[in-house]
Amino acid sequence: MRKLFFVLALALVGQLGFSQENFKADVMKLMTVNGSAASLEVAKKQLLPMVPEKKQAEFEKEFKATFPSFYEKMAVVMMEVYTHEEVKQLIEFYQTPIGKKMAEKSGVIQEKSMQAGQQWGMELQGILMKYME
Repeated sequence: MRKLFFVLALALVGQLGFSQENFKADVMKLMTVNGSAASLEVAKKQLLPMVPEKKQAEFEKEFKATFPSFYEKMAVVMMEVYTHEEVKQLIEFYQTPIGKKMAEKSGVIQEKSMQAGQQWGMELQGILMKYME
């Protein structure tokens, strides 16, 4: 009886491990189809002017080299927030015409959202100053 329990436990652990790997692979696929790369390009555009022109090419190489680490961290976050089934549904969505457009435009939306956020922040600063006196 004990042997049977251990065999079943090992089979369950093996199945869970395999399932987790499939889940992670799907999360990684989701990050390639949802426009995550466009967001990273926006970040690069913001950082690049801070780097002297003669060092920008080298910076870009090192910046790109951080992507796998970033995607690993994001995969952990996404696996905490979404179920495997939800990730599969999101992948399906991003493979539709509107999903593809959303992914394609995510960088533009992020840039414009940041500009709108900065403008809003300046408006709030005036309001905040009024109440701090």
